[in-house]
Amino acid sequence: MKSKPIPSRLPRCEQISWSDLDPSALRTLISLARREDLTGSGFRRRAAHRGDVTTRSLIAPSVAGRARLIARQPMVLCGLPLIPAILDAYGHREGFHPVHQDADTVGAGETIGSFELPAARLLTAERVILNFLQRLSGIATHTARFVEILAGSATRILDTRKTTPGYRALEKYAVACGGGWNHRLGLYDRVMIKDNHLAARDSGSGQALHDAVLKARRRNPRLLVEVEVDALEQLAAVIEAGPDIILLDNFKPARIRQAVRLIAGRAAVEASGGITLENLPGFARLGLDFISCGALVHQSQWVDIGLDWMNP
Repeated sequence: MKSKPIPSRLPRCEQISWSDLDPSALRTLISLARREDLTGSGFRRRAAHRGDVTTRSLIAPSVAGRARLIARQPMVLCGLPLIPAILDAYGHREGFHPVHQDADTVGAGETIGSFELPAARLLTAERVILNFLQRLSGIATHTARFVEILAGSATRILDTRKTTPGYRALEKYAVACGGGWNHRLGLYDRVMIKDNHLAARDSGSGQALHDAVLKARRRNPRLLVEVEVDALEQLAAVIEAGPDIILLDNFKPARIRQAVRLIAGRAAVEASGGITLENLPGFARLGLDFISCGALVHQSQWVDIGLDWMNP
């Protein structure tokens, strides 16, 4: 899937593609997962034995293996390009033949891809492959439900920084596979003035937000400046300061309508806080540019993918 920019009238955000991910970082995650399984990495107690002791006891290295990845439920796929790198970590890069690609929607019972490689290699790598695919496809599938609800509106669903430590790139990529948009990859790529920044300075007034926007703009002239407000009374001063994006934090739909009218196109408008699949329809046509939602990742559930062995 190709990286897609957001329409030019809005501040920059994107749907990241596989080519945006750092291969060396992905290899590090795969290596960690492999060492957890084969050596007990992460535990203080040293492993008495190393490697897949079951497969080593039962399966000769020369035995060929053939298996299929099967979707046990409807889902949006994510993580298939990881499979060759995972197999490579187990000493056999070739042997996976995908039928689908990331961002495809598949039904229950559909074949995702097949394997032809030494049985011992596949048995040892199986759980790591499934762990990555089930987690990432779960995020993509969950995101797609949010995207479907917003279909027909001009509002984009955004992810957040609420990601699993170390897995941010993959989890944000999974959001993109589900049709969501990626927002603020880290603390480094935009100024985002939140309530706790003001609390740390012992002030939360509209004038304090106004001054914070101007100060942030002077220090970071090339970055987007976003500011969080939690009361309508703060808006006049904030709008005067000229931020790129105003984030309405925990606003109810009626207050969002008021805020959108007050902002009147002078900044992009984002809403966040307490938004779920159940109440999302009430936010879909309020004139918002963005809705950001950490639940795309932290409320997603793993999907069920099986690896079924085929007769020789």
